[in-house]
Amino acid sequence: MKFLKAFAAAAALVSTGVSALPKITRTGKYLYQEDGTRFYIKGIAYQEQGTVTQNDPTGFPEPTDYIDPLADANGCNRDVPYLKQLGVNTIRVYSVNSALNHDSCMQALSEAGIYVILDLALPVNGSIDRASPAWTSNLLDLYIGTVDAFTKYDNVLAYNVGNEVVTAPADTISAPFIKAAARDVKAYLKSKSSSALVSFSSTDGDASWRLALANYLACDTDATSIDLYGLNVYRWCGDGSITNYNSIITDYTDFPIPSYFSEFGCITSPPRLWTEVPALFGEQMVTEWSGGIAFSYFPAVGGYGMVTISSDGSSVTTSDDFTRLATQYTAVSFINTPTQSAAGASTQATCPAKSDAFLAGTALPPTPVNNVCDCLEKNAFSCVFSNTSSNNTSPIIGELLNYACSQLGTLGGSCLPIGADGATGTYGAFSVCDPATKLSYALSEFYELSNRLATSCDFSGNATVLSTAPASAQAADAAASSCASASPAGTQVPTDPTATSPSTQGAASPGATQTGSSSGNNGTKNNGAGFVDARGALITMAASVVGLAGGMFVLL
Repeated sequence: MKFLKAFAAAAALVSTGVSALPKITRTGKYLYQEDGTRFYIKGIAYQEQGTVTQNDPTGFPEPTDYIDPLADANGCNRDVPYLKQLGVNTIRVYSVNSALNHDSCMQALSEAGIYVILDLALPVNGSIDRASPAWTSNLLDLYIGTVDAFTKYDNVLAYNVGNEVVTAPADTISAPFIKAAARDVKAYLKSKSSSALVSFSSTDGDASWRLALANYLACDTDATSIDLYGLNVYRWCGDGSITNYNSIITDYTDFPIPSYFSEFGCITSPPRLWTEVPALFGEQMVTEWSGGIAFSYFPAVGGYGMVTISSDGSSVTTSDDFTRLATQYTAVSFINTPTQSAAGASTQATCPAKSDAFLAGTALPPTPVNNVCDCLEKNAFSCVFSNTSSNNTSPIIGELLNYACSQLGTLGGSCLPIGADGATGTYGAFSVCDPATKLSYALSEFYELSNRLATSCDFSGNATVLSTAPASAQAADAAASSCASASPAGTQVPTDPTATSPSTQGAASPGATQTGSSSGNNGTKNNGAGFVDARGALITMAASVVGLAGGMFVLL
């Protein structure tokens, strides 16, 4: 009977998501376990490579599919013994499908003492686009849907709201949208009483904008700041030395939040000896850094990877890279200083000034609210996007939006209400809407300014006049104005997307591979710079996320 009671109690812990692993929290610029012991991330990237187009003209080839490794129970059971052999306490996963079941894998990882840092973006369905950024309802719903799917697990260390979104000074206009994503995910986690951290991973770019971005994402208030900063670092190649890291040790001396290497493991001077591991966890670096994630368990474009999976997916063959990393990782002895009581209070960074290298303004976009966009759809549209063979991920949405907005300019109209500009901090009332809704707004405006000519609502067969259209152009304008005035300004605690947008999760997995037998992730290696963010996604279709430039909108 005592055994049965104990078994029932243990089962209750698992089913209710009560913590079995120690919670990891931030104090000052460090991470700590519940007993006050300092926590270091000693991990590995864990995601198979997706299908990549090598001739991508952007220079950032993206996968067209992905595999959810945490939904593959057989794969996890196969790999967990090898993860334990490596001595890792954390894995980083780049793409998951929130509609799938992750119980078996997450439990296996928890029982092995392994935490998960989980990226929220998807390669096909959603990320913040560096070229044309926005923070929209469909992207928020996608992120929150993933949080909902994983909140019950005790071993989610952090949710990553972006990866290498900024790669050059021009991309820093995306910083307000990254920060808004962190703000809203953080507010949602708090509403769910989750202790998981909110993080961002940066490319190791020029210090002129890299440091400004780090400080920007960590500045102002705790509610609007990331909790954990990751840097994808590939400076130490071959049998390097601590001099490879000197500048980034100095750069982050006064950075006030926990930081770690969200990717490391250079391959330009093979073999990979992993001699950076003793340095990363040694006395010269632990004052600034809290460990790192080696890249990568599975093979990836460029020659990365430490194991080979058999064709039937049943067995693992490890490489010399794996063996050398295991040797280095198992030899690590964590330095338990400073103590939690001596770590100091948690503070925020000083917000950076705008410069030629850092263009972001201080004003953040509002929290996306679905009912504002629903109001438009129900009351203000007369001409709508109607290509039923397409969906919210089709490039045609961006192409049509670009064209419609440019044509509006010739008629004296404007797409400013659906535009967003992170440099000036100007956000249209409907800038939070999904791409298809933004397109229907532009199509309706063009139709009305063309005096409702039948030919002005065609767009090569991609648009149609609504039978429920407002009675007149004036009525349409009044309805849009009413929707805009009802839009709450500033920050809101996001609501459960399944309650406000039941179709969101159904749209969250186009292109996703559902089993563990094929490759996929949310990015690819780019000249050793790390995973890049997923472009061409739900909110990133060319001009589907429009910028403000004299009322004219350019296809980006």
